[in-house]
Parts: sequence; structure tokens; C-alpha cells
Amino acid sequence: MQRPYTAILIVPTGVGAAIGGYAGDALPVARVIAQVCDRLITHPNVLNGASLYWNLPNAFYVEGYGLDKFAAGCWGLKPVHTNKVGLLLDQGIEPELRLRHLQAADAARATLGLSVTDYVITDAPLNVELRTAPSGASWGTIGNPDSLLRAAEILVNKVGAEAIAVVARFPDDMDEEAVQNYRQGKGVDPLAGAEAVISHLLVRTFQIPCAHSPALASVPPEPDLSPRSAAEELGYTFLPSVLVGLSRAPQFIVNKGLVASSQEDIWVDHVDAAIVPATACGGSALLSLNQKRCQIITVEENKTQIQVPPQPLGIKSIQVNSYLEAVGVLVAHKAGINLSALSSSRFAPLRNS
Repeated sequence: MQRPYTAILIVPTGVGAAIGGYAGDALPVARVIAQVCDRLITHPNVLNGASLYWNLPNAFYVEGYGLDKFAAGCWGLKPVHTNKVGLLLDQGIEPELRLRHLQAADAARATLGLSVTDYVITDAPLNVELRTAPSGASWGTIGNPDSLLRAAEILVNKVGAEAIAVVARFPDDMDEEAVQNYRQGKGVDPLAGAEAVISHLLVRTFQIPCAHSPALASVPPEPDLSPRSAAEELGYTFLPSVLVGLSRAPQFIVNKGLVASSQEDIWVDHVDAAIVPATACGGSALLSLNQKRCQIITVEENKTQIQVPPQPLGIKSIQVNSYLEAVGVLVAHKAGINLSALSSSRFAPLRNS
């Protein structure tokens, strides 16, 4: 019996990816790939669509730092039926905006049946600041990371949270031109890099699933709004997709020897293929996967603000133009068919070596 065919879909955060750089606009790609794979491992940037989400039973929602540790072979993934999700709120969120997020969490409990714990408010404002790298990629800093960690510790040790959804207040004085470009579907998400900093810190410290949802002041309607950004205009919070994703996110196996193993556990050696934008190949996860028996597929059509192609890094990949072509490669790879057999040029005759 063949083992499950497992693929990783990566669209790096905050690099302006043409597909997946906006409000969950890589979800259609994930939905298609999930149809041809037995198991799809991907990350919140792909699956979070603000108030929109899609249930993919065979998809595994893995935060970026955890994905890097998994790809390096340090951590494994243990599938779960459900997680108790702890809600962590920034003290810097105004009372009315906080109420909106609490109502969104209540709605997820009542309407979707999710297990959401009591919430914890940080003992000081987190004071998130946004930055832009020379490449155009977004990142950020947290003014009070210790406050973030103290609140998370309460959720984990006193409330019993098995995953953490963080809502931090993001600044209102963002670069107006950058925000406008993003809303029109031609810029970099100015929030994404800072969001990654927050979730990376918590996953590294507590080694449980985590994802972030920004708290923002509402803005006037934009008549020229891009459909790729429109999911973020639907309500007062981006929390629903985060809670849905975390509710079934796999737990991390940090020490293999201390945890009872299961046939359902996933380790990097089980990964058959990875799909990434062709200009964003410098991430830790992909560099690790390149050392494994993993077919890497790079997608030319998904342009980003960075220029890190596979060749200078010694990454051997199958280069395709689109995600539709990538799906075809996955189908052939899963079937064990040499791609040359599908070409009109076919094979040259075998020679005696």
C-alpha cells in the first residue's frame, strides 16, 4: 500500500506575491492542490482570508516558524481533531474595537462550534511598528514583546489553550500610498511581515500553533478596490479565518522520543513535493527541503518583490509557468510517471554506458 502523497505549498509573507500576497487570494490554489494530494501542508498566509475561509479536511495549517522547524527535521506534526484556541488581545485595542473581536470569537463558538477559551489582555500595549525593507518586503517590531509572552503564558498554563490566536492593534499612520496600492491589488501587504514576527515569537517560545489577526480602524469604502483585497473589507475583524485554521492545526512534536508515535504523525521525510514562487526560493523551509527527497516546483507566474531564484542557491526544481501546470506535475509525480513520457519529444533510445 502506498503512503499518503504529501505536498507543501509555500507563499512567503509580506513579499508582494502576485498570488497569495493579498487577503487569502492563494486559497483557490490550495483548494485545487488539496484535490490531487492526500495531505497538503501550508501556512496561514495561504489559508487566511480575513472573514472568509474554506474547510480543507486534508490541509494542515502550520505557522511559518513551525514550518521551518518541520522542514529542517527538528519537529514533526501530529494531526488533531480539534484544539482549544486561546484568544490573546493587545491592551492597545480600543474598547469598541475589542468588543467587535470578542463578538467575532463568540460567533465562532456559537455558529461554527469552535472551542475558544476565555480571553487574556496583555498587561501593556504591544506597540507594533511597521517597517519596509529595501527590497519592498514588509516587516515590523513589537515594542513590548515581554507583555505578549506573559499573556500567552497565562493562556497556555492557566487556561489550557492548545493554540493561540493573537489580535494586536496595528498603527493607523501607515504609509498611505502603500495602503492604497495594496487595496488596488498592486502592492505589498504592509501588515504581513509584522504579523509573522508576532507568531514566530510565540511558536518558538511555546511550541504550539499560533496565528495573528490585526486590529485596525475601519476605513472608508474604496470604489476601485481589488477583488484580491476585498476580503479585508467585509467586517471589523480578520479573526474568523484564524480561529478556523487554528481549531484543527496540527500540534508540534518537539521531542520525538518523549511522545507516543502514531502512523498519522507527519515528518519531513514524508514530504513528496513543495511548490513555491520562482523568485522566492531563499526561505529556510525550502533550503531544508532541497536536502531531502522532495520534488521542488517553482512557479514563474507568481511574481514577488524579491529576486531569489532557485539556480544560484543550488536548488534543483521543475520550473512551470503557472499553478495549473504545477498541479499537472503533482498528478504525474504522484502517479510515478516520468514527465518526459508526457512530452512530444519522448525519450531517446537507451545507450550502453
